[in-house]
Amino acid sequence: MASGTMWRCLKSKSFRLFSLLMFSYVCNVTGQVRYSVPEETSKGFVIGNIAEDLGIDLKRLRGGRARIVVGDNSGYVELNTDKGTLAVSKRTDRELLCKHISPCSFTLEIILENPIELYEVTTEIVDINDHSPSFTKEEINIEITENALQGARFILDSAYDPDVGVNTIQTYTLKPTDNFVLKHDVHSDDNSNIEMMLQVPLDREKKENFSLLLTAMDGGNPPKSGVMKINIVVLDINDNAPVFAKKRYKASVPENASKGTFIVKVSASDADKGVNGEVMYTLRDGAESASELFKIDERSGDIVLRGNIDFETAKKHELKIEARDHGGLTDSCVVIIEVSDVNDNFPVISLTSFTNSVPEDAPVGTTVAVINIKDLDSGVNGQVSCSIGKNIPFVIKSSLRNYYTLLTDESLDREIHTEFNVTITAKDEGSPPLSTTKTINLRVSDVNDNAPMFEQATYTAAVFENNSPGVSLFSVRATDADCCQNSRVSYLLEETRINGAPASSLVSINAETGVIYAARSFDYEQLREFKISVRAQDGGSPPLTGNATVQLVIQDQNDNAPQVLYPVQTGGSVVAEMVPRSVDIGYLVTKVVAVDVDSGQNAWLSYKLQKAMDRALFEVGAQNGEIRTVRQTTDKDAVKQKLTVVVEDNGLPSRSAIINVNVVVADSFPEVLSEFTDFTRDKDNNDDLTFYLILALAVVSFLFISCVVAIISVKIYRWRQCRLLCHSNLPVIPYYPPHYGDTTGTGTLQRVYNYEVCMTTDSRKSDLKYIRPGSQSIISLDTGGTLTLPLPPRDKATFGTDDNQVSSLRNTYK
Repeated sequence: MASGTMWRCLKSKSFRLFSLLMFSYVCNVTGQVRYSVPEETSKGFVIGNIAEDLGIDLKRLRGGRARIVVGDNSGYVELNTDKGTLAVSKRTDRELLCKHISPCSFTLEIILENPIELYEVTTEIVDINDHSPSFTKEEINIEITENALQGARFILDSAYDPDVGVNTIQTYTLKPTDNFVLKHDVHSDDNSNIEMMLQVPLDREKKENFSLLLTAMDGGNPPKSGVMKINIVVLDINDNAPVFAKKRYKASVPENASKGTFIVKVSASDADKGVNGEVMYTLRDGAESASELFKIDERSGDIVLRGNIDFETAKKHELKIEARDHGGLTDSCVVIIEVSDVNDNFPVISLTSFTNSVPEDAPVGTTVAVINIKDLDSGVNGQVSCSIGKNIPFVIKSSLRNYYTLLTDESLDREIHTEFNVTITAKDEGSPPLSTTKTINLRVSDVNDNAPMFEQATYTAAVFENNSPGVSLFSVRATDADCCQNSRVSYLLEETRINGAPASSLVSINAETGVIYAARSFDYEQLREFKISVRAQDGGSPPLTGNATVQLVIQDQNDNAPQVLYPVQTGGSVVAEMVPRSVDIGYLVTKVVAVDVDSGQNAWLSYKLQKAMDRALFEVGAQNGEIRTVRQTTDKDAVKQKLTVVVEDNGLPSRSAIINVNVVVADSFPEVLSEFTDFTRDKDNNDDLTFYLILALAVVSFLFISCVVAIISVKIYRWRQCRLLCHSNLPVIPYYPPHYGDTTGTGTLQRVYNYEVCMTTDSRKSDLKYIRPGSQSIISLDTGGTLTLPLPPRDKATFGTDDNQVSSLRNTYK
């Protein structure tokens, strides 16, 4: 505890300069400090340096938003946070604030935030001598019998001075003092009893009336006084004064007692008889409030309640009762009336500090509000308990006297509860108890603790190829359980690579709506499907993200016509297939092989002959493209046959390709050659030069072969014998390529087999040689004069494996 003494100087228009001794002490006990200030101090008077006395830094005062929050008389002082001082905000009147209560003080609370700190400041108002003693009456009349004995006492009304301590009434003086002397008795409860005692008997014959001056003097500096004039009337013979049975009466009355309630009865007796023995009771008090609250029956002495009493205003009342007979003799007594407390005040709930919004990530134990609860009752009636509702994540705890703190008791989640209505109940312990409730609304502010979530982790969307760039492909949507800016979702495309190209070159996404657009036209034959990763990002800080995968499946359209792989038609040679006249029905002439790069039914191919004669010799398999004979050949059948095969897919609309197949029906090579020249002629009727060049080439080639055969005829026999021996020892096994007869597939012939026929003038020296698979199976006449005759594979029924068949073939081509 620190103590000190200081002088304060006050100026006024009616006074010069006076000194005031003031004691000020600061008590730092659980955040408490005490000051004193003289009353009537002008506005701006510095009471004390609160920052220095409490050890609080000025920055803390400003940063903590220090302010006065609670106090019955907090309006009389103000806090200067810049200087850390507590100053008078308006004129203080101790008598108005405290009346007779001494010392006069009031308590206020100063609160600081972040963190919340409470300090209790008690300010005592020091009394100054600003009131003069005053009597309730300026002049009184006293009748005294002439036979009044020496020492007779006459009770006088005491003066009233609202000041306290040394500034209140200290002495009384009576002038003149020829017959009377003044007796001033001070009781232990600071009540004074002023009596005028007769010291020289009165003689009506000498002096019937005279006046005295009663002066009340206080102890101020300078002192102040009040005067009351006493008129003395001397009466004749009444030598017995009334006498009270008790000098002090005590009674109790509850504060809720109604008007007219009987309190106590006082009684005084007079030994005289007749009129001189009749006693009259009167209520005499220096304070006006007593006569407003109580009254006494002048005949019976019954004291009853006249007004409304309040325990919180005054806990007891002291009444002075005078008994007077008709002779003017009096006696007095004191009646102490104690007011008993009744539980008639409800607790008052006030929010000292309150934050109506608390973040959802606030840790457990976060202070939400500081609550002050007061009950003006006393004892158990003023003892208050505070509670809140159940099933809410908050708890209330007591901090300082009459203060409670509302804290978070559990983790909050705005996505589950956005707000809470907390009902605070303050209940006293009176009988019956009184309670007060106050409901506050607490909003849970959002924190970005939820990432956006897509409706699905993986999406699948289909788009037809040949789409227009910019067309909408698909839409994704993500939701965020947060609110406001934290729930605002934007969509981004993850930069991945698809077949070496960035994903952004294929698709784009609208950042606001999540709609995915095509960045270019897709081709099913190049890209059938791909996956992209979409990221959803919210608007929080820092932002949270969620991902989803979108699989885009490109659907095929019939945008590709079939392509014929076999037979291959080139502009540099004449193509023809040879069919012997002796073949059976179902003889395999060749096979048209085509593919379609489309898929599904768009790639299902069917084959048909575009032009069919009346008695068609050939037909094509609708599914496998095999060209076979449908009847036996006759002499009427043309040697050369030109077949136009249409390959058509199953798309909508369908696409097709046309291939011309030249077939020669002949048993000998010269016949084939002659017809071959006709093919070349038919092929290009408009180009005579080309026709003659081919014809010349064929003749020269034939002559060259004949000469070579003639020169080596001597050696050909042995060579022939060797070849025949080899063929007889090696069986001829027909070979079919894989999927050759597959009618359910695409009909593609994966391998082509060629036969090389070497012929001389001697048919018996001709040779048929099987060579490796090639890319063409055609009869071609190149510019070197060599004729290559391709033979398609046949089954054993058509193409035998014995030497006779080989020799027959040689003779035929010879």
